[in-house]
Amino acid sequence: MEYKADIGVFGGSGFYSFLEDIEEIRVDTPYGAPSDKISIAAVEGKRVAFLPRHGRDHRLPPHMINYRANVYAMKKLGVTRIIGPCAAGSLQPHVKPGDFVVCDQFVNRTWGRRDTFYDGPITTHIGAAEPYCPEMRELAIKCAKKLDLPVHERGTVVVVQGPRFSTKAESREFSGHGWEVINMTQYPEAILARELEICYVNISLITDYDVGLEGNPDIEPVSHEAVIKVFNENIGNLRKLLIEIIKEIRVDKRDCICSEALKTARL
Repeated sequence: MEYKADIGVFGGSGFYSFLEDIEEIRVDTPYGAPSDKISIAAVEGKRVAFLPRHGRDHRLPPHMINYRANVYAMKKLGVTRIIGPCAAGSLQPHVKPGDFVVCDQFVNRTWGRRDTFYDGPITTHIGAAEPYCPEMRELAIKCAKKLDLPVHERGTVVVVQGPRFSTKAESREFSGHGWEVINMTQYPEAILARELEICYVNISLITDYDVGLEGNPDIEPVSHEAVIKVFNENIGNLRKLLIEIIKEIRVDKRDCICSEALKTARL
């Protein structure tokens, strides 16, 4: 397929459209169909591809998303940078609904997901010490501060299988480790991008306190309706942040670890 885009954006729960004056295309991949058609448009002089990871009608629960097809489709379009915003829960009192967290680490608690492009015959081990692009993270933080948005400069996201939410015991375990964020889609999306040498940054929009906060009976356990409500209340800020990041990205140059992931892989 001919070049179509510089930058990719995956939309999460409640975020099913982003661009205007779009060209919609279907992309075939060796791994099956992506979650939906991909919308392409010009933003700040750059070509941007947008794909709602659950499908625009939210028909795909997190454990049924074809992450490999989604990421491969972006690569096929020419994308070198992906912004992966998502709705997420907070595991710590100081991380509040409406805040943004630019995660720097993840912990995988999912199972059964197709999570690599390297199934053989050549075994390839990609480094994952820093699973998110350091340069993109720095840029996202800078842009959030410029817009005066509430942002946490780092955080660990624990990725759970879903589609159910956590029990109180599970949430207590996660928060006890000091992890800040809980989500269902960051794995394997981020690491698949690294395997294809695409820079990937996560922006978690906090919508809830997971099962609530101990000692705060007024804070209810999370529900899907509550997630969408808070997400919709803050989607304007997310859009402004994404546009600012896109405006600041230099598409002509990359010096980060992502662009040389295969050079440092153990084969």
